[in-house]
Amino acid sequence: MEAVRMNYRSACSPIGIVRFLEIFLSCVAFSLVASAGTGAYAGSYGAWCMFSWCFCFAVSVLIVLLELFGLQEKVPISWDDFTTAFAMLATLMQLTASIIYPVEFLNGAGAHSYKAAATAMSCLCFVAYAVEVGLTRAKPGEISGFLTTVPGLLKVLESFVACIIFISINDYARSPGTQWCLAVYCICFIFAVVIMLFTIFRIISYFPFSFDKVLMGYNVLAIALYASASIIWPIFCFDKAHGGTSPRPANCGSGCPWDGRVVVAVLSFFNLVVYVVDTVYSVRLVFFIAAA
Repeated sequence: MEAVRMNYRSACSPIGIVRFLEIFLSCVAFSLVASAGTGAYAGSYGAWCMFSWCFCFAVSVLIVLLELFGLQEKVPISWDDFTTAFAMLATLMQLTASIIYPVEFLNGAGAHSYKAAATAMSCLCFVAYAVEVGLTRAKPGEISGFLTTVPGLLKVLESFVACIIFISINDYARSPGTQWCLAVYCICFIFAVVIMLFTIFRIISYFPFSFDKVLMGYNVLAIALYASASIIWPIFCFDKAHGGTSPRPANCGSGCPWDGRVVVAVLSFFNLVVYVVDTVYSVRLVFFIAAA
């Protein structure tokens, strides 16, 4: 049986130090909130924030341990793609938690010091993960996996925004237009996740065709789909002629469905812009860098 050799350099490297900071900050964040009582993370928003801190903490610990014991080479995945994709996902999760938690819980009563400290730790954790993304992202001219490049990181962002859209949709069956929009969000999300999984599990190398050209074609299709959703969703949600409501109903309190419709409309336009940027990078990769 081969002896396990400790890789202390991974822990002492800049990325290793940043990961230890991530573990510490995320642990402190969810510990402070847990110490404040169950009311400090009640409801769906509180559960999301607590999940974000715990999930990022657990996966970061796993990554550090695997690299410390030199076991990452035995895992049948593209390790660089996996760690970079996770760092990008964790950055987005910590960002949303750092925004949602103070908005939802700092206005309430009790344990303000714990909640404020947890918010501060969450913000610092977001910065730490953003630094890791900067350290692990592929540099120009560097040979690396897809998810370490800008288009790969944009795929993570597109998928994450789609998840927030899914959470915000509460009455998609109200009209054929909103049903079409949900179909658009699902199709684009599924394709983006499949692309990331194919990259992490190194399946792309078995493709009998150019992955870059397929990716560019998919991005063009996604732009057309999101452009239609960005137009159709506001029409069927806010135009009274199509059964929508505008402005916000006066009797609409916390958790109002109208607020979710606004979030979906804004994020649809945001994801459309992300797909446009993604397509520009893909075109540059296929027609300029490959030609050179």
